Formats: sequence, C-alpha cells, structure tokens
Amino acid sequence: RIVTPGLVVDADNLQAKENNFLGAVVRVDGVYGLAFLDLSTGEFRIAEFRDGESFFSEIGLLSLRELLVGEDFEERAALAGAQGGASPCRLDVVTPDYFDREAARDRLRAHFPPGALREARIETVPAALAAAGAVLRYVIETQKDRLGHINALQWYESTGNLILDDIARRNLELFSTLAEGRKAGSLFHVLDETMTAMGGRRLRWWMGYPLRQPDRIRERLAAVADIRERHLLRQTLRKALARQHDLERLAGRIAMGVANARDLVALRQTLQVLPEVKALMAEWTAPLLVAIREGIDEMGDILALTESALVDDPPLTLREGGIIREGYDAELDRLTSIGRDGRQWIAALEDRERRRTGINSLKVSFNSVFGYYIEITKTHADRVPDDYIRKQTLVNAERYINQELKEYEYTVLNADDARRRREYDLFVGVRDRIAAEVLRLQRTAARLADLDALAALAEVAERYDYVCPVVDDEDVIEIREGRHTVVERMPLPEGFVPNDLRLDLERNRLLVITGPNMAGKSTYIRQV
Repeated sequence: RIVTPGLVVDADNLQAKENNFLGAVVRVDGVYGLAFLDLSTGEFRIAEFRDGESFFSEIGLLSLRELLVGEDFEERAALAGAQGGASPCRLDVVTPDYFDREAARDRLRAHFPPGALREARIETVPAALAAAGAVLRYVIETQKDRLGHINALQWYESTGNLILDDIARRNLELFSTLAEGRKAGSLFHVLDETMTAMGGRRLRWWMGYPLRQPDRIRERLAAVADIRERHLLRQTLRKALARQHDLERLAGRIAMGVANARDLVALRQTLQVLPEVKALMAEWTAPLLVAIREGIDEMGDILALTESALVDDPPLTLREGGIIREGYDAELDRLTSIGRDGRQWIAALEDRERRRTGINSLKVSFNSVFGYYIEITKTHADRVPDDYIRKQTLVNAERYINQELKEYEYTVLNADDARRRREYDLFVGVRDRIAAEVLRLQRTAARLADLDALAALAEVAERYDYVCPVVDDEDVIEIREGRHTVVERMPLPEGFVPNDLRLDLERNRLLVITGPNMAGKSTYIRQV
C-alpha cells in the first residue's frame, strides 16, 4: 500500500471523531465537480456546483486532508487558499486523464453495483462523474483491490440542510474558538457527550449541516426526548455504548485486509454488546429509535466465528502466532502440540526403545549441531537394532537415528514455521469471511452512530436543563429565557442572565442590538 494524508486508515494516525477525506475537483463546461472519500470508513460523496463562490466555500468547510486536481485546473491558487481546518491539505496535481469521463464511467461501473450508480444518478452529472472517477482511480492504484467497504455513492447536497458558510461556522464557534482555534470553548465541545468515535463523527456532521425540514427536526427531537425521559435506562445504554469500538473504521480495515488480530477482537467485543443495546431500546417508542433498533444486526454468525477462532489477547503482529484459539483447527493443534509436547514425546520414545532393545542406558537427546539422536554405549553395540542408522561416533558411545526419529526431527524443526504459516493463513481466512459481510457491519455501524449521537444530546439536555422547542412552518422565532450554550458553561461570577426574543415577518422583522463594549451584544446575537 501507499499511504498519504488522505489514505490513512490506522487508528493511531486518525482523529477519532473527525473524518479523514481524500477529495478531487474538476470543472466541466462551467460546472464544478467534487467527490470526496473517507477511506477509513468507506463514505464516498459527490456534488456539483454551478457557481465558484459556493464551490470554494464548501471546499473550505470540508477540511479535506488531500485533494486531487488536474494540471489544467486554472484556479489552483484559489483552491489552495480556500482550504480550511486545523490540518493542512495536501494538494496533488495529476494529469488530466485522471478526470476522463469515459474512463471514469467504466471504472465506476466496474467497482459499484448497478443499483448504487442508478441511485446516485452519477452518469447524468459529468462533473461529479469525472471527480468520482479520479478519486476511485487514485485509491485503486494505491490500495489495489481491497476496497469492498466502498460500496455506495451519496449525494452531498444542501437542499435539506441549513447553509452555513465558513464565516458563519467560525463566528458561531461551532467546532473551534475564534481567537485560539481550540476545541474547548466551542459548541461541539459542550454538546459532544458521545461514547464512541463514530457517534462523535455523526454529531459533528449534524452540527455542520443542520436540518431545515420541520418534520425531520421533530422526528429527531422526539427521539432525544424519549431517551432523556428514561434516565436510568439512558445511563445503562451509554455504558453499553462505551464498551463498543469504532465499528465503521474496523469494517474498513477488515475489508481492506489490513486489520490485525486485535482489530477482530475489538469487533468481537463490539458484537457482544449488540444484544444488550437492542434489549435496552425495547421501551422506546419514538419512530426514529424504533427504526434504529430494527436496523441493528446482531450478526451472531460473525460473533460465533470470532469467538471460536481468536484468542482473547492476541499479539499485535500476525506472523508470530498465538492468534488462533485451540480447538479451531486440528492441524494447527497438532503442530502446536509438537513444539509444546516435545519432551514428553522424546521420553515416550526413549522408554519404548529401551524396552525394545533391552538397553537401559539408551538415551534420546538433541543438540543444535547434529539434531536428534539415540545414544548407545559401545558396550551394547551388539544389541543395536538393524533399523538404526549410525549418525556420529564418540569415544565411548555411538549415536544413531531411526526412521521414526528422523521423521519427528523433520516435523519438529519445521513445525514452528509451519505453525506460524498455518496460523496466519487461518487468520486471513477468518478476516476474509468477515470482509464478505462488510455491508452488514456498515449498516449496523450507521445505526449505532445515530443512536450514540441522539443519546449524547439527551444526556446534555438533561444535564443542562434544555427545553425541547416547538418547530413548525410559521414565520415566528420566539425564545423565552434563552441561554447561550457555551457562555453559560463559563465560570462567570454573576452567572448567565437569560434573554427573551421574538422575531416575525410583521412587527418584529428587524432588531437593532445596542449597548457599550462587553455588554453582551455578540453573545445575544450568536445565542439566537
């Protein structure tokens, strides 16, 4: 594999609660095409923009880690200047053929099932098609063919979400503070009580792209309210979620063939918790929670495979053995027992040969130069069996080997290597069987991410006494005793003073906020 900033999949080099996007941009007939992929999770999105302003603004919001751009893309300088986020974005200038539409179409057809392409309408949007083809080509060239977790294309569009440009996000301090760029003191820092990395990424996405359809907002609020109302049940659920690992990224590593034994043990630990999570959700009736519960696949077959195949505490490396549980494979057990039970076997052989030859002083031994041998003193030379083959002559003894010892010597000397090879092959076989079920892993991971984000919001709502708003299509915003989510968490001597607000399209279309410096004008505006 080739590893670049946009192709990182190992957890140690990733921000747990942030996506790691590789993107590609192109301009076709005045339309900007964008595609971006998180290789660690398989999330692959496409978009088109008719104007440069919205395109460059969106590029700044995504915090891409790596971006592919053609040599003939004339606005590379503007692209470099648009990059946002705390981490720098690597700009890769590639040849124009990366964005060839016919090649892109063929590549996408070869990789994705026909239904996925039809659902994404990719072949009707040439700019997005070209960008997606470039991303897929780059990933195939660097990662080869282990990309089974990239199995869907999603439209990245803001028709159902509130538009928040980069300036708004920075001034509202959604994810970092304006002055120092710190996470502490941001809205995300206050709201993020998620117990899993995938839940944190989901909450971050929701905050960056807030819903604007009242029915979907009410559905989400109803779920949060339902979880909030059952305090003890919520706490138990959150403890169960805390025992789960990052299933999204585990699925990606398994599908790519880079997961080690500890990754599969982490998967096992996650699957072991799923029945408990589903049982805890039984009392909740909010439609969104019912859908989440029904969408969680307990994957008992995968759990049984990992429980029968893998030891509880495997080593980090795959080539040294110690991974596969005893009893899973008879041949591996035989090879393991040879190394483990060698002394007992030699003692048994020595006893048999003494009885067979009548030579009580006969010894079976081993040294690193001559290997295994049967040693008989010269005083008993006339009693040596015909099937013994002389191996070495000493002053007072002769050393021999027979066919049984010869075969055992070959087996023992090769058993350790054979055991390691067998164990590695068995592990790869287990990993490949799980990789074939990656869609099930991803679907359940998505449900768990939603559940964790909702439970976190419910936890925050109870902890800070938030009130569930009434959201409808009326042209009125009315807030009574409103509080600034972040400022009220600060250690203010006088505490936070709640504020009221009413805005509508008749008598209160515009409010002019006045007052001296440090009077709280900006706090009031951001709060609203």
